[in-house]
Amino acid sequence: MTDGTDIADIEIAGSVAVVTGGAGGIGKGIVGALLRRGATVVIADIEQAALDAAVEELSSLGNVSGWPTDITDEASVKALADHVYATHGKCNLLYNNAGVTSGGGGKPWQQEPNDWRWCFGVNVFGTAICVSEFVPRMLEGGEPGQIVNTSSGDGGFAPVPTVSVYAASKAAVSCFTEALHHNLVSEDTQLRASVFYPSGGLLRTGLFTATRNRPEHLQRVGEGTGRKSMTFDEMKAMLEKAGRDVTEADLDALGDFVVAETAARRYIITKNLGDTVDLLHRRADAIGELHVPPHHGMPI
Repeated sequence: MTDGTDIADIEIAGSVAVVTGGAGGIGKGIVGALLRRGATVVIADIEQAALDAAVEELSSLGNVSGWPTDITDEASVKALADHVYATHGKCNLLYNNAGVTSGGGGKPWQQEPNDWRWCFGVNVFGTAICVSEFVPRMLEGGEPGQIVNTSSGDGGFAPVPTVSVYAASKAAVSCFTEALHHNLVSEDTQLRASVFYPSGGLLRTGLFTATRNRPEHLQRVGEGTGRKSMTFDEMKAMLEKAGRDVTEADLDALGDFVVAETAARRYIITKNLGDTVDLLHRRADAIGELHVPPHHGMPI
């Protein structure tokens, strides 16, 4: 049985793409790359001001528009899909890129239920809702397509123990994407799935301050973890002090890489896997010996 990786490449030019969380950071880099290769792009983002600014900035590159979307809300995602199909008649590329942290990390027993609801609501339920709304329409259209879900090496490969909720959510995304891919193959469809692990350096994204969009009803009600969210610059300074590599990734170049790998139907989209492969082997060995597997040792 084929794993589905022998399917023909996708032509980006002329395709219609939807990018959630596309008004900034990695998502914006992906949008720019898609436009440079001739795709039509609809940016879905919860922040109207950022959405407007991104569309204005990127409009010189090609056909781009924005649609305000809360991916945790089924009605909002349905409205997005209705708009895309009414306006463009199809969707070939779905990038489920929007994501949040739980709001500062900390010890697992310090995380509140609302931390789980907030983080999983966006990272896991948001991805699932977008798949549930778009994939049936993409299947009905019968055109080649790709669903690219953004995971993280934190959770997708091994957890950073001090950000357990976020890691758990990204592990869920990785597992879900793999199941999605196998079903798309077994049903003999023209669609495939990819899982994207952001890489290539420290990423200047809005993820670090995602709590700016946290709904009031999902705010912490107790003392929480005793930690607050950090800005990108605060995170960078902390890692630098700890002796970590703080080289910033070029988000436009990363976007070009992601889109090229999407076109090639690559299942795992990431860079610099050497250290990760070694970690995965050590994790497999530990599990085989019934031991606790090693984790990412990032000091955050």
